[in-house]
Amino acid sequence: CFNSGSSCAKCDFETDLCEALHELSSQPGWVRRKGQSVRSPPYFDHNGNDSAYFLSLSSEMKSSSAALRTSVFLPTDEEHVCQITFHYWISQTSGTLMVGVKKHSENTIADIWQDSGELQSQWKAKTITINSTEKYEVVWWGMVETQSQDETVAIDDITFSEGC
Repeated sequence: CFNSGSSCAKCDFETDLCEALHELSSQPGWVRRKGQSVRSPPYFDHNGNDSAYFLSLSSEMKSSSAALRTSVFLPTDEEHVCQITFHYWISQTSGTLMVGVKKHSENTIADIWQDSGELQSQWKAKTITINSTEKYEVVWWGMVETQSQDETVAIDDITFSEGC
């Protein structure tokens, strides 16, 4: 999938997580669900399908934030930058989604994008571009201010370009 010369299939979460993401069991706080399965938003995926799957913060999580990590990607080059497109949902009153890059030689995550829930409660699309001269991981960090059933952050259909 990565650095293989072709675009990766997107992580649509319909059957499981894709090869680019660590297994869900190693990503505490995130749950794979569909809109019709719970009584809290979002009630459908980014295509409006209530029986399609996406990831969201678990209402049973022990803290108010959770990280979703990719596998390690090889360095990018001038001809093949890494572009990642994803859809996201942030609750209307609280919630933040951040994306960061953790380079292989560093222990810190450098934030490259973030959005917060100011009267949102709708799916949005975002594309980020990453250039790195060394191996790296991409991290999505979802946070909610209050742990109530209606407060969540969700992610759907992550697509990785051939440069990842």
